[in-house]
Amino acid sequence: MKKINNFINGQWQNPVSLSYLDKISPRTGQHLLQVADSNELDVIQAIGAGKKAFPEWSTTAPTKRSQYLRLIAQQIEKRRDEFAWAESQDTGKPLALAKTMDIPRSIHNLHFFAERILHKQELCTTMEDGSLNYVVREPLGVVGLITPWNLPLYLLTWKLAPALVTGNTVVCKPSELTPTTTHLLSEVCHEVGLPPGVVNIVHGRGATAGATLASHPGVSAISFTGGTETGEKIQALAGSTFKKVSLELGGKNAVILLKDAPLDKIIPEIIRSSFLNQGEICLCGSKILVQESIYQEFLKRFVEETQKIVVGDPMLDSTFMGALISQHHFEKVQKNIAQALKEGGTQLAGHEPLHLPEPIAQGYFLRPTVITDLSNCSPLHQTEIFGPVVTVNSFKYPHEAIKWANNSPYGLSASLWTQDISKAHKLARDLQVGTVWINCWLKRDLRVPFGGVKHSGVGREGGDYSLDFFTEPKTICIQL
Repeated sequence: MKKINNFINGQWQNPVSLSYLDKISPRTGQHLLQVADSNELDVIQAIGAGKKAFPEWSTTAPTKRSQYLRLIAQQIEKRRDEFAWAESQDTGKPLALAKTMDIPRSIHNLHFFAERILHKQELCTTMEDGSLNYVVREPLGVVGLITPWNLPLYLLTWKLAPALVTGNTVVCKPSELTPTTTHLLSEVCHEVGLPPGVVNIVHGRGATAGATLASHPGVSAISFTGGTETGEKIQALAGSTFKKVSLELGGKNAVILLKDAPLDKIIPEIIRSSFLNQGEICLCGSKILVQESIYQEFLKRFVEETQKIVVGDPMLDSTFMGALISQHHFEKVQKNIAQALKEGGTQLAGHEPLHLPEPIAQGYFLRPTVITDLSNCSPLHQTEIFGPVVTVNSFKYPHEAIKWANNSPYGLSASLWTQDISKAHKLARDLQVGTVWINCWLKRDLRVPFGGVKHSGVGREGGDYSLDFFTEPKTICIQL
């Protein structure tokens, strides 16, 4: 069986313990490969490699670092089908989605930051006495990048590119559930001649490898994307060493439809925002709020379209929804559905059993689910399910929808659908979230800040926000 090892100081090596974790295929429910189960010693080795490489890498010209990023992007492009296939196998997502979203956006992340660093400007001021102040930004050192299983390469490159181009060395800890594209990335780093120790990859569990990375004093910053509960632990561990922390955490995102929303146009987009990637995107709209006058018509048409969604083999182009990531997560989502029905919720879609052929009969497939008639205090409205499950409720006045949307521990994103742009602007200001989409969803401009409020995270990344996070400003004052 294939084994995935750590990548430290430019070489692949077994975990110190020689222990491995079994990776199960979401598609088949069968063993797919084994991945290194790293411990504290592996992480310390990786940090040491990063420290050794830092002096030379941090003084490498930004144009040279930019060139390395472009070379990495070009090599991923050459191996695009291989990366997409691996992403689909690891996550259970449709191969077509990996080909059109995950891998292209990963490549774009690298090209974007390779270009951005070349045009970054810093502050320069003069004082009344003629003194000159100017600001330089310096890399932090070794930084830790901890990434989730839902968009593995996409979210890793989102962090890796700005960290590297600003002169840091990195230790990456991908999810043990989705190690393959990160391993392929290590091959690409080797192929393009990236200096040893600049990129180090340690596989394993969050409780061991991830915790060591977050708490180690040799790590200057942690950028984490994942669940809120894990984010709380990382923040506590990182706090003891006063390292910089950026946390992009969970979401319970509202979708608000006002009475003038054009249903013919938007229902396909609402389907997409609800169920893309099996609903395993922190930005999916899982709480749909519809104004009374269009509620019944929307509900009828939305349920009809939901029932047409093709759930099945991720390898087929006709598949819109593949498998959930693991048996544990599959059972967790089912448990949340059962609890909602116990509370009096009405299930309008998703109750029909799935009968899939071999070899995917034992995979973790679930029909998209629509539930109504739940109060806003229901756990399904307050917790992130991270699966193909949405609730639909009605409201009479827009301020009621805002109250429903804000009554949540999360504050990552929301979407508004209306032809009244003036009203949309006002409502967007009232929503307690990091991103509001008006008449669209999941449009990502890499120049703008991204992150959440409340339990959805700490800090912002994206564009200059990412470049600033991975550096420290230094002010230099000269008496002329």
